[in-house]
Amino acid sequence: MSSADSSSTAEVMLGFLEDAEPWRLLSPQFPSKVGGKPAWLSQSGLPSLPALECEICRLPMAFLLQVYAPISGHDSCFHRTLFLFCCKTRECYTYNDSRCMKVFRSQLPRSNEFYAHDPPSEDEPPCDHEQDQSVLSPSGIKLCWVCGSLGNKACSRCHSVTYCGKHHQTLHWKHSHKKECCSQEASISTTSSFLFPESELATEPEEEGEEKAEEEDKETKDAEIEQERTSSALTETDLEEMAMHETEDNVVFQRFKKKTAPEPHQVLRYSRGGSPLWVSSKHIPSHEDIPACTCGAKRTFEFQVMPQLLNNLSVDSTGASIDWGTLAIYTCSNSCNHDDQYCLEFIWKQDFSSDEHTQIKPT
Repeated sequence: MSSADSSSTAEVMLGFLEDAEPWRLLSPQFPSKVGGKPAWLSQSGLPSLPALECEICRLPMAFLLQVYAPISGHDSCFHRTLFLFCCKTRECYTYNDSRCMKVFRSQLPRSNEFYAHDPPSEDEPPCDHEQDQSVLSPSGIKLCWVCGSLGNKACSRCHSVTYCGKHHQTLHWKHSHKKECCSQEASISTTSSFLFPESELATEPEEEGEEKAEEEDKETKDAEIEQERTSSALTETDLEEMAMHETEDNVVFQRFKKKTAPEPHQVLRYSRGGSPLWVSSKHIPSHEDIPACTCGAKRTFEFQVMPQLLNNLSVDSTGASIDWGTLAIYTCSNSCNHDDQYCLEFIWKQDFSSDEHTQIKPT
């Protein structure tokens, strides 16, 4: 996915899940994908614990998705990927609280120590690197068997399997390693149940015409008029204020449904320098709510994750699992260089209002 300069008109690219050959989702192919283990861009400076811990329960987070988003005209951003992680503990998903999620940015110039100068081949590599990358990055860095993050802890018995920390070492031991440790038949490439199902994230431009925009404005106004009629019978001041707030919330939610209806399977909306599509009038961030980057530059909106993605993650039903209305990702407007290190960016989690919670996700 390429990114336009933020000074130009912000085009919206929609993301959809597709099946792909496993080799296409590895680091040398610069993939955009959901689930599985992260296909790290820079092979140095990988985030490790505690940077990848949930700020609420302090357990390691799972890799959710990554978006390959180079910036045209910026030499240091010839390769650029954003990595999103989330906690798998459902109790951490409290209303409009984003502390259970983190997003990191990695970028490289075209000439770098990890990848060839020319684009990757469209042909399958002569040998299968999938098994090697289950425990090693392309540059040989040891990774956690469970989550694919930096694995600087090794099994004390076989020393052949590494982990990000004690928690995932315990998970693997209970899952299979207790029987496989020191065995020649140990299947270290077995997929971990901790991971989300893996799919490629393909994109296409959102179609937007004047007629569609005019129709949307008309329906929004009609909804406002109908809500005003409904609330006209209220006489108490507090009830009138409540009705006005409900009107605003309904207008925002109806706009969200109308906007996504033509492509109901979209799981991501990318628009660097654009604006998010909110699911509610509540908990919309102000400029002051979005912190500046550590370099001092302001952060701008880059992409959002849609609720439809939850249907593809093999998680429990709404209300009993991880959940969100939308996740808005804000990144450094200068996409500052950190010498190949992974830079923490900002995420804003907005949930549905209680009366909207079950209306948007298709069955």
